[in-house]
Amino acid sequence: MSWEKEVEQIEERRRLAKALGGPEAVERQHERGRLTVRERIDALIDSESFRETGPIAGYAETDEDGALTSFQPGNYVLGMARVDGRPCVVGGEDFTQRGGSPTPAGLRKSVYAEELACARRVPLVRFLEGGGGSVRGSSKRGPSPDPVYTTHRFVSIARVLETAPVVSAALGAVAGFPAARLVASHFAIMTRDTAQVLIGGPALVERALGEVKTKEELGGAHVHERSGVVDAVAADESEVFDLMRRFLSYMPTNVWELPPVGPTDDAPDRREEALLKIIPRNRRRVYDARKLVSLVVDRGSFFEMTPLYGRPQITALARLNGVPVGVLANDPFHLGGSMSADSAQKFRRFVRLCETFHLPILSFVDQPGFMIGSDAEATATIRHGMEAIAETVRSTVPWASVIVRKSYGVAAAAHFGPGGTVFAWPSAERGALPLEGGVAVAFRKEIAAAPDPDTKRKELEEMLSKGRTPFPSADFFSVHDLIDPRATRPALCEWLESVQPLLGYRIRALGPR
Repeated sequence: MSWEKEVEQIEERRRLAKALGGPEAVERQHERGRLTVRERIDALIDSESFRETGPIAGYAETDEDGALTSFQPGNYVLGMARVDGRPCVVGGEDFTQRGGSPTPAGLRKSVYAEELACARRVPLVRFLEGGGGSVRGSSKRGPSPDPVYTTHRFVSIARVLETAPVVSAALGAVAGFPAARLVASHFAIMTRDTAQVLIGGPALVERALGEVKTKEELGGAHVHERSGVVDAVAADESEVFDLMRRFLSYMPTNVWELPPVGPTDDAPDRREEALLKIIPRNRRRVYDARKLVSLVVDRGSFFEMTPLYGRPQITALARLNGVPVGVLANDPFHLGGSMSADSAQKFRRFVRLCETFHLPILSFVDQPGFMIGSDAEATATIRHGMEAIAETVRSTVPWASVIVRKSYGVAAAAHFGPGGTVFAWPSAERGALPLEGGVAVAFRKEIAAAPDPDTKRKELEEMLSKGRTPFPSADFFSVHDLIDPRATRPALCEWLESVQPLLGYRIRALGPR
């Protein structure tokens, strides 16, 4: 009358599931310099906090008496866990079985991971390694997902992005559907030497296009840290776990909550003497924009995303008096900080991240305008730039903009959010066109007719530059305050304190975007 026999089979399936693809497959994974999915989960989460969901899903064979003869677990592991004390859903492909290509149970578990994160309103962490569908398989492994379920798996991907932070890492070759999941994240990472991200692998590319490339040539880190596919490249899996924890530390648990305020020993009234000299008086000289931002935000809190993509635009998370904020800044070392097609796309995605998770935005403005020229026209810079501006004007989070140098043309509109506070430094300059371009257009005939056109142009630029001063903007209240650069941190900390009630109202009134 006992159910002991069935209970023993349950426990046997649990034991076999933890063995993944078996000792030999696990050893091969380690020989490639990669952890198994269970090892990855254990390395990320708080000790002993993992509560697995669906541990015995898979394909089993039994004899005529019902005794288990073989069992292959679904090749996706998922469950609830805690990361730095916060509940999360954590999951990932098991590459030791079928090279990560999804089995029916594995596919359903991967979709359920997204559904579970939506239902519990908690962050989702994915460890990705493997390909998409395969023409090889066996009907014994269970039916393929029907069309309705197939549709739902994409709905769950979209829904979770609107619900809670999503962090994904490519830790081996990732192609097809897993690659789509990687980019459907708020923060995507890949390892430098052991990961590749591909729409289609070498065999598929060669068959379709006759192009012979290795996985690394098609989608290695050297490709995607500049393509914008990933937000960060990690030296190894250990750094992946560190980056995941750090990103999540800036994020709320879900869109119904505010980002967590952390302790800080960095005084809000700190004044950095270096800021007084960081912008050169010579307008043709550049400066270190990352250093500028780091001198203003809480020490050690600057966390840049996608640094080698859209390089004229810097996007970063940081803290100001312990409060997480989004940071935008122009990098004058690249195209003078002008808005290119890729930097506009980077800008738009980052503003959307801040809008989704209620992060106030600090914008350090040195914008000479849209990039011009044949390449800029061919890459539809004006279209992507206007989409960036549209993202800004639709945003509802608080903005504070600090004009540190240039603010010119249509592109400058992207840096000033609705109802935002605008500060300016003594080095600030504004207008429809940068001085040099404006002189070239307005005095074209005079310059061409001069005995020495280059000298004439420089004389005109020098004469007009003397009239470029931020004081008229302050006089006409075009900016809210003209400040000593050393007072930037105190001014922004005061501003942030004043907008905290707005963020509280936003949560009560809006919730999801």
